[in-house]
Amino acid sequence: MPITITMPALSPTMTEGKLATWHVAEGDEVSSGDVIAEIETDKATMEVEAVDEGVIGKILIDAGTENVSVNSPIAYLLEDGEDASALEGMSTSAAPAPAAAPAAQETASAPTAVTPAPAAPSSPQGSRVFSSPLARRVAADASLNIADIQGTGPRGRIIRADVDAFIAAGGTAKAAPAPSADAPAATPAPAAAPVVTTPPHAGEHEEIPLTGMRKTIAKRLTEAKQTIPHFYLTIECELDNLLAMRKELNSRGDDYKISVNDFIIRASALALKKLPAANAIWGGDKILQYKDIDISVAVAVEGGLITPVVKNADKRGLADISNNMKELAGKARDGKLMPEEYQGGCFSISNLGMFGIKEFSAVINPPQSAILAVGAGEQRPIVKDGELTVATMMSVTLSCDHRVIDGALGAELLKYFKGYIEEPLTMML
Repeated sequence: MPITITMPALSPTMTEGKLATWHVAEGDEVSSGDVIAEIETDKATMEVEAVDEGVIGKILIDAGTENVSVNSPIAYLLEDGEDASALEGMSTSAAPAPAAAPAAQETASAPTAVTPAPAAPSSPQGSRVFSSPLARRVAADASLNIADIQGTGPRGRIIRADVDAFIAAGGTAKAAPAPSADAPAATPAPAAAPVVTTPPHAGEHEEIPLTGMRKTIAKRLTEAKQTIPHFYLTIECELDNLLAMRKELNSRGDDYKISVNDFIIRASALALKKLPAANAIWGGDKILQYKDIDISVAVAVEGGLITPVVKNADKRGLADISNNMKELAGKARDGKLMPEEYQGGCFSISNLGMFGIKEFSAVINPPQSAILAVGAGEQRPIVKDGELTVATMMSVTLSCDHRVIDGALGAELLKYFKGYIEEPLTMML
Protein backbone atom coordinates (compact mmCIF):
# COMPACT_ATOMS: atom_id res chain seq x y z
CA MET A 1 0.00 0.00 0.00
CA PRO A 2 1.39 3.46 -0.85
CA ILE A 3 2.90 5.44 2.02
CA THR A 4 1.36 8.84 2.73
CA ILE A 5 3.90 11.65 3.07
CA THR A 6 2.49 14.34 5.35
CA MET A 7 3.38 17.91 6.17
CA PRO A 8 5.80 17.66 9.12
CA ALA A 9 5.79 19.87 12.21
CA LEU A 10 9.29 21.31 12.18
CA SER A 11 8.97 23.48 15.27
CA PRO A 12 6.87 23.29 18.45
CA THR A 13 4.84 26.35 17.43
CA MET A 14 4.22 25.28 13.84
CA THR A 15 0.62 24.54 12.84
CA GLU A 16 1.04 25.25 9.15
CA GLY A 17 3.81 26.12 6.75
CA LYS A 18 4.76 26.84 3.18
CA LEU A 19 5.85 24.02 0.92
CA ALA A 20 8.61 26.05 -0.69
CA THR A 21 10.28 23.58 -3.05
CA TRP A 22 10.09 19.99 -4.19
CA HIS A 23 13.45 18.31 -4.82
CA VAL A 24 11.75 15.33 -6.45
CA ALA A 25 9.15 14.81 -9.15
CA GLU A 26 6.54 12.12 -9.74
CA GLY A 27 8.28 8.95 -10.86
CA ASP A 28 11.57 9.70 -9.07
CA GLU A 29 13.12 7.02 -6.91
CA VAL A 30 14.05 8.06 -3.37
CA SER A 31 16.03 6.37 -0.61
CA SER A 32 15.98 6.86 3.13
CA GLY A 33 17.76 10.12 3.94
CA ASP A 34 17.22 11.75 0.53
CA VAL A 35 16.06 15.39 0.68
CA ILE A 36 12.66 15.50 -0.96
CA ALA A 37 11.39 19.03 -0.17
CA GLU A 38 12.01 22.33 1.59
CA ILE A 39 9.49 23.71 4.07
CA GLU A 40 9.30 27.30 5.30
CA THR A 41 8.28 27.36 8.97
CA ASP A 42 7.63 30.22 11.34
CA LYS A 43 11.36 30.11 12.18
CA ALA A 44 13.40 28.98 9.20
CA THR A 45 13.53 27.14 5.88
CA MET A 46 14.27 23.47 6.49
CA GLU A 47 14.88 20.37 4.41
CA VAL A 48 12.61 17.33 4.68
CA GLU A 49 14.18 13.88 4.32
CA ALA A 50 12.55 10.60 3.32
CA VAL A 51 12.43 7.81 5.87
CA ASP A 52 11.45 5.01 3.49
CA GLU A 53 12.57 4.18 -0.02
CA GLY A 54 10.32 3.94 -3.03
CA VAL A 55 9.00 5.94 -5.98
CA ILE A 56 7.14 9.24 -5.79
CA GLY A 57 3.73 8.20 -7.03
CA LYS A 58 1.74 11.40 -6.66
CA ILE A 59 2.48 14.95 -5.48
CA LEU A 60 -0.63 16.47 -3.87
CA ILE A 61 0.65 19.94 -2.93
CA ASP A 62 2.40 22.15 -5.46
CA ALA A 63 5.64 23.94 -4.67
CA GLY A 64 5.00 27.47 -3.38
CA THR A 65 1.74 26.58 -1.64
CA GLU A 66 1.28 28.45 1.64
CA ASN A 67 -0.72 27.63 4.77
CA VAL A 68 -0.39 23.85 4.41
CA SER A 69 -1.61 22.34 7.68
CA VAL A 70 0.67 20.11 9.70
CA ASN A 71 -0.07 16.38 9.16
CA SER A 72 -1.99 16.99 5.94
CA PRO A 73 -1.01 14.67 3.01
CA ILE A 74 1.41 16.24 0.55
CA ALA A 75 2.44 13.21 -1.54
CA TYR A 76 2.25 9.41 -1.93
CA LEU A 77 5.25 7.10 -2.03
CA LEU A 78 4.96 3.81 -3.90
CA GLU A 79 6.70 0.88 -2.25
CA ASP A 80 8.78 -1.76 -4.00
CA GLY A 81 6.72 -3.59 -6.62
CA GLU A 82 3.88 -1.06 -6.68
CA ASP A 83 2.89 1.05 -9.68
CA ALA A 84 0.44 3.86 -10.33
CA SER A 85 -2.49 1.44 -10.14
CA ALA A 86 -1.90 1.19 -6.38
CA LEU A 87 -3.15 4.77 -6.08
CA GLU A 88 -6.62 3.89 -7.39
CA GLY A 89 -9.24 4.67 -4.81
CA MET A 90 -6.92 6.89 -2.78
CA SER A 91 -7.77 10.54 -2.32
CA THR A 92 -5.71 12.79 -4.57
CA SER A 93 -7.18 16.04 -3.28
CA ALA A 94 -5.00 18.55 -1.49
CA ALA A 95 -7.49 19.13 1.33
CA PRO A 96 -5.48 19.27 4.53
CA ALA A 97 -6.06 16.82 7.32
CA PRO A 98 -6.68 18.27 10.77
CA ALA A 99 -3.50 18.83 12.70
CA ALA A 100 -2.91 16.98 15.93
CA ALA A 101 -3.07 19.16 19.04
CA PRO A 102 0.41 19.82 20.44
CA ALA A 103 1.22 18.68 23.98
CA ALA A 104 1.40 21.48 26.51
CA GLN A 105 5.03 20.94 27.50
CA GLU A 106 6.42 19.57 24.22
CA THR A 107 9.39 21.65 23.01
CA ALA A 108 10.90 19.40 20.35
CA SER A 109 9.98 19.27 16.68
CA ALA A 110 8.15 16.50 14.88
CA PRO A 111 10.24 14.39 12.47
CA THR A 112 11.19 16.00 9.18
CA ALA A 113 10.41 12.90 7.24
CA VAL A 114 7.93 10.69 5.43
CA THR A 115 5.21 9.59 7.86
CA PRO A 116 6.40 6.53 9.79
CA ALA A 117 4.32 3.65 11.04
CA PRO A 118 2.80 4.16 14.51
CA ALA A 119 5.12 3.45 17.39
CA ALA A 120 4.04 0.69 19.74
CA PRO A 121 4.27 1.12 23.50
CA SER A 122 6.93 -1.54 23.60
CA SER A 123 8.95 -2.80 20.67
CA PRO A 124 11.11 -5.83 20.12
CA GLN A 125 14.87 -5.61 20.09
CA GLY A 126 16.14 -3.80 17.02
CA SER A 127 12.79 -2.29 15.95
CA ARG A 128 12.51 1.48 15.57
CA VAL A 129 10.66 3.61 18.12
CA PHE A 130 9.54 7.01 16.85
CA SER A 131 10.05 9.75 19.42
CA SER A 132 11.07 13.40 19.62
CA PRO A 133 14.71 14.24 20.46
CA LEU A 134 13.60 15.95 23.68
CA ALA A 135 11.56 12.91 24.74
CA ARG A 136 14.57 10.65 24.19
CA ARG A 137 16.83 12.97 26.20
CA VAL A 138 14.41 13.22 29.13
CA ALA A 139 13.91 9.44 29.10
CA ALA A 140 17.66 8.87 29.05
CA ASP A 141 18.19 11.30 31.94
CA ALA A 142 15.61 9.33 33.94
CA SER A 143 17.19 5.98 32.93
CA LEU A 144 13.99 4.90 31.17
CA ASN A 145 13.59 2.63 28.16
CA ILE A 146 11.85 4.83 25.59
CA ALA A 147 10.21 1.74 24.06
CA ASP A 148 8.20 1.19 27.29
CA ILE A 149 6.35 4.49 26.88
CA GLN A 150 3.04 4.89 25.05
CA GLY A 151 3.19 7.66 22.44
CA THR A 152 0.32 10.14 21.99
CA GLY A 153 1.87 12.32 19.30
CA PRO A 154 1.15 12.18 15.56
CA ARG A 155 1.14 8.54 14.35
CA GLY A 156 1.91 7.31 17.86
CA ARG A 157 5.11 9.32 18.22
CA ILE A 158 6.48 9.62 21.77
CA ILE A 159 6.74 13.25 22.92
CA ARG A 160 7.99 14.99 26.08
CA ALA A 161 4.56 15.00 27.72
CA ASP A 162 4.36 11.19 27.36
CA VAL A 163 7.67 10.78 29.21
CA ASP A 164 6.56 13.18 31.98
CA ALA A 165 3.27 11.28 32.34
CA PHE A 166 5.13 7.96 32.46
CA ILE A 167 7.41 9.25 35.24
CA ALA A 168 4.47 10.75 37.16
CA ALA A 169 2.70 7.38 36.98
CA GLY A 170 5.63 5.74 38.72
CA GLY A 171 7.03 4.20 35.57
CA THR A 172 3.79 2.51 34.50
CA ALA A 173 2.13 3.61 31.29
CA LYS A 174 -1.55 4.34 31.67
CA ALA A 175 -4.13 4.17 28.94
CA ALA A 176 -6.35 7.17 28.51
CA PRO A 177 -9.72 6.56 30.21
CA ALA A 178 -12.71 6.07 27.96
CA PRO A 179 -15.44 8.68 28.31
CA SER A 180 -18.32 7.60 30.53
CA ALA A 181 -21.58 6.88 28.81
CA ASP A 182 -23.39 8.71 31.60
CA ALA A 183 -21.21 11.78 31.36
CA PRO A 184 -23.07 14.78 29.99
CA ALA A 185 -21.98 16.05 26.62
CA ALA A 186 -19.73 19.08 26.81
CA THR A 187 -21.45 22.29 25.92
CA PRO A 188 -19.65 23.93 23.02
CA ALA A 189 -18.20 27.32 23.78
CA PRO A 190 -19.92 30.19 22.05
CA ALA A 191 -18.18 31.39 18.93
CA ALA A 192 -16.02 34.44 19.45
CA ALA A 193 -17.21 37.64 17.88
CA PRO A 194 -15.31 38.47 14.71
CA VAL A 195 -12.47 40.92 15.20
CA VAL A 196 -12.64 44.03 13.05
CA THR A 197 -9.10 44.45 11.81
CA THR A 198 -9.64 47.51 9.64
CA PRO A 199 -11.01 50.56 11.46
CA PRO A 200 -13.72 52.56 9.72
CA HIS A 201 -12.50 55.54 7.73
CA ALA A 202 -8.93 54.18 7.89
CA GLY A 203 -8.01 56.12 4.80
CA GLU A 204 -5.67 54.96 2.10
CA HIS A 205 -3.46 52.11 3.30
CA GLU A 206 -1.66 48.98 2.25
CA GLU A 207 -2.52 45.55 3.66
CA ILE A 208 0.57 43.52 4.52
CA PRO A 209 -0.08 39.78 4.84
CA LEU A 210 1.28 38.17 8.00
CA THR A 211 4.23 35.84 7.61
CA GLY A 212 4.39 32.63 9.59
CA MET A 213 7.01 34.20 11.86
CA ARG A 214 4.90 37.28 12.53
CA LYS A 215 1.84 35.13 13.31
CA THR A 216 3.86 33.13 15.81
CA ILE A 217 5.34 36.23 17.44
CA ALA A 218 1.86 37.72 17.81
CA LYS A 219 0.39 34.53 19.27
CA ARG A 220 3.19 33.69 21.70
CA LEU A 221 3.78 37.18 23.05
CA THR A 222 0.05 37.81 23.48
CA GLU A 223 -0.06 34.53 25.41
CA ALA A 224 2.95 35.65 27.46
CA LYS A 225 1.42 38.95 28.55
CA GLN A 226 -1.95 37.34 29.30
CA THR A 227 -0.73 34.29 31.22
CA ILE A 228 2.70 35.10 32.70
CA PRO A 229 2.75 37.40 35.77
CA HIS A 230 5.63 39.68 34.79
CA PHE A 231 7.56 41.87 37.17
CA TYR A 232 10.61 44.00 36.38
CA LEU A 233 13.92 44.78 38.08
CA THR A 234 16.42 47.35 36.80
CA ILE A 235 20.07 47.77 37.78
CA GLU A 236 22.97 49.87 36.48
CA CYS A 237 26.38 48.37 35.73
CA GLU A 238 29.69 50.16 35.26
CA LEU A 239 31.45 49.03 32.07
CA ASP A 240 34.88 50.68 32.19
CA ASN A 241 36.76 47.60 33.42
CA LEU A 242 34.93 45.38 30.94
CA LEU A 243 35.67 47.70 28.02
CA ALA A 244 39.35 47.80 28.96
CA MET A 245 39.53 44.00 29.12
CA ARG A 246 37.67 43.66 25.81
CA LYS A 247 40.13 46.02 24.13
CA GLU A 248 43.08 44.07 25.55
CA LEU A 249 41.72 40.67 24.49
CA ASN A 250 40.79 41.79 20.97
CA SER A 251 44.28 43.26 20.45
CA ARG A 252 45.90 39.86 20.95
CA GLY A 253 44.93 38.35 17.60
CA ASP A 254 42.44 38.00 14.77
CA ASP A 255 40.99 34.62 15.73
CA TYR A 256 38.14 36.27 17.63
CA LYS A 257 36.50 39.65 18.16
CA ILE A 258 34.71 39.65 21.47
CA SER A 259 31.71 41.95 21.85
CA VAL A 260 30.12 43.42 24.95
CA ASN A 261 27.20 41.07 24.29
CA ASP A 262 29.52 38.07 24.63
CA PHE A 263 30.46 39.25 28.12
CA ILE A 264 26.75 39.68 28.91
CA ILE A 265 25.98 36.12 27.79
CA ARG A 266 28.73 34.66 29.96
CA ALA A 267 27.87 36.85 32.96
CA SER A 268 24.21 35.77 32.72
CA ALA A 269 25.19 32.10 32.55
CA LEU A 270 27.53 32.36 35.53
CA ALA A 271 24.89 34.22 37.55
CA LEU A 272 22.41 31.40 36.81
CA LYS A 273 25.05 28.88 37.87
CA LYS A 274 25.27 30.69 41.22
CA LEU A 275 21.46 30.53 41.53
CA PRO A 276 20.20 27.23 40.05
CA ALA A 277 16.67 28.02 41.28
CA ALA A 278 16.44 30.74 38.61
CA ASN A 279 17.41 28.32 35.83
CA ALA A 280 13.86 26.94 35.70
CA ILE A 281 10.50 27.19 33.96
CA TRP A 282 6.88 26.92 35.06
CA GLY A 283 5.47 23.41 34.54
CA GLY A 284 1.81 23.96 35.43
CA ASP A 285 1.71 21.98 38.68
CA LYS A 286 5.48 21.96 39.21
CA ILE A 287 8.67 23.90 38.50
CA LEU A 288 11.16 22.35 36.09
CA GLN A 289 14.70 23.21 37.14
CA TYR A 290 17.30 22.55 34.44
CA LYS A 291 20.86 21.37 34.91
CA ASP A 292 22.25 22.76 31.65
CA ILE A 293 22.53 26.54 31.38
CA ASP A 294 21.47 27.51 27.86
CA ILE A 295 21.10 31.20 26.98
CA SER A 296 18.77 32.38 24.20
CA VAL A 297 19.84 35.57 22.41
CA ALA A 298 17.36 37.63 20.38
CA VAL A 299 18.50 38.22 16.80
CA ALA A 300 16.63 40.57 14.47
CA VAL A 301 15.84 38.99 11.10
CA GLU A 302 13.70 40.06 8.18
CA GLY A 303 10.08 40.03 9.29
CA GLY A 304 10.69 39.57 13.01
CA LEU A 305 13.19 38.02 15.39
CA ILE A 306 14.43 34.63 16.48
CA THR A 307 16.35 33.48 19.56
CA PRO A 308 19.20 31.06 18.80
CA VAL A 309 20.55 29.33 21.89
CA VAL A 310 24.12 29.29 23.18
CA LYS A 311 24.28 25.85 24.79
CA ASN A 312 26.14 25.32 28.08
CA ALA A 313 27.17 28.99 28.15
CA ASP A 314 28.57 28.66 31.69
CA LYS A 315 31.15 26.14 30.46
CA ARG A 316 32.34 28.19 27.45
CA GLY A 317 35.04 30.82 27.25
CA LEU A 318 34.45 34.26 25.79
CA ALA A 319 36.09 33.43 22.46
CA ASP A 320 34.01 30.25 22.11
CA ILE A 321 30.80 32.15 22.94
CA SER A 322 31.73 34.88 20.45
CA ASN A 323 32.40 32.48 17.57
CA ASN A 324 29.33 30.38 18.32
CA MET A 325 27.10 33.47 18.50
CA LYS A 326 28.40 34.80 15.18
CA GLU A 327 27.67 31.44 13.54
CA LEU A 328 24.17 31.23 15.01
CA ALA A 329 23.31 34.84 14.10
CA GLY A 330 24.44 34.25 10.50
CA LYS A 331 22.33 31.11 10.19
CA ALA A 332 19.37 32.93 11.76
CA ARG A 333 19.51 35.73 9.20
CA ASP A 334 19.82 33.19 6.37
CA GLY A 335 16.87 31.17 7.70
CA LYS A 336 19.06 28.08 8.16
CA LEU A 337 18.80 27.43 11.90
CA MET A 338 17.97 23.85 12.88
CA PRO A 339 15.29 23.33 15.58
CA GLU A 340 17.86 22.25 18.17
CA GLU A 341 19.65 25.58 17.61
CA TYR A 342 16.69 27.76 18.67
CA GLN A 343 14.78 25.53 21.11
CA GLY A 344 15.40 25.24 24.82
CA GLY A 345 16.84 27.52 27.44
CA CYS A 346 15.18 29.19 30.43
CA PHE A 347 16.70 32.65 30.01
CA SER A 348 16.88 35.13 27.13
CA ILE A 349 18.89 38.26 26.37
CA SER A 350 17.57 41.11 24.24
CA ASN A 351 20.14 43.83 23.54
CA LEU A 352 19.03 47.11 21.95
CA GLY A 353 22.05 49.06 23.10
CA MET A 354 23.46 49.26 19.59
CA PHE A 355 20.38 51.31 18.64
CA GLY A 356 21.01 53.84 21.40
CA ILE A 357 18.15 52.60 23.59
CA LYS A 358 18.99 53.54 27.17
CA GLU A 359 16.50 51.29 28.98
CA PHE A 360 13.51 49.08 28.15
CA SER A 361 11.47 46.13 29.42
CA ALA A 362 11.18 42.94 27.35
CA VAL A 363 8.38 40.37 27.17
CA ILE A 364 9.22 36.87 28.41
CA ASN A 365 9.40 34.24 25.67
CA PRO A 366 7.29 31.30 26.88
CA PRO A 367 7.95 28.79 28.33
CA GLN A 368 11.04 30.59 29.67
CA SER A 369 10.90 32.40 32.99
CA ALA A 370 13.13 35.45 32.47
CA ILE A 371 14.55 37.80 29.86
CA LEU A 372 17.26 40.45 30.32
CA ALA A 373 16.76 43.72 28.40
CA VAL A 374 20.11 45.42 27.80
CA GLY A 375 20.45 49.14 27.12
CA ALA A 376 23.28 51.19 25.67
CA GLY A 377 26.54 51.81 27.46
CA GLU A 378 27.02 55.57 27.84
CA GLN A 379 29.07 57.97 29.92
CA ARG A 380 27.11 59.33 32.87
CA PRO A 381 27.98 61.35 35.97
CA ILE A 382 28.07 59.14 39.07
CA VAL A 383 29.14 59.51 42.69
CA LYS A 384 32.07 57.26 43.62
CA ASP A 385 33.77 57.35 47.01
CA GLY A 386 31.91 60.56 47.81
CA GLU A 387 33.13 62.36 44.69
CA LEU A 388 31.40 63.18 41.43
CA THR A 389 33.01 61.45 38.47
CA VAL A 390 32.16 60.13 35.00
CA ALA A 391 31.84 56.44 34.17
CA THR A 392 30.47 54.31 31.32
CA MET A 393 27.19 52.92 32.62
CA MET A 394 24.71 50.38 31.23
CA SER A 395 21.12 49.87 32.43
CA VAL A 396 19.65 46.36 32.30
CA THR A 397 16.10 45.32 33.17
CA LEU A 398 15.20 41.76 34.14
CA SER A 399 11.65 40.62 33.35
CA CYS A 400 10.71 37.70 35.63
CA ASP A 401 7.90 35.14 35.76
CA HIS A 402 6.71 35.60 39.34
CA ARG A 403 5.49 31.98 39.47
CA VAL A 404 9.12 30.82 39.22
CA ILE A 405 11.32 33.75 40.29
CA ASP A 406 10.37 35.82 43.33
CA GLY A 407 11.58 39.38 43.84
CA ALA A 408 14.46 38.45 46.15
CA LEU A 409 15.68 35.72 43.79
CA GLY A 410 15.55 38.07 40.81
CA ALA A 411 17.39 40.78 42.75
CA GLU A 412 20.10 38.30 43.79
CA LEU A 413 20.48 37.17 40.18
CA LEU A 414 21.06 40.77 39.08
CA LYS A 415 23.52 41.28 41.95
CA TYR A 416 25.68 38.41 40.68
CA PHE A 417 25.32 39.61 37.08
CA LYS A 418 26.45 43.12 38.03
CA GLY A 419 29.43 41.69 39.91
CA TYR A 420 30.65 39.77 36.88
CA ILE A 421 30.15 42.74 34.54
CA GLU A 422 31.96 45.23 36.78
CA GLU A 423 34.78 42.80 37.68
CA PRO A 424 35.17 40.85 34.42
CA LEU A 425 38.30 39.06 35.62
CA THR A 426 36.04 36.99 37.87
CA MET A 427 34.50 35.48 34.72
CA MET A 428 37.83 33.80 34.03
CA LEU A 429 37.95 31.92 37.33
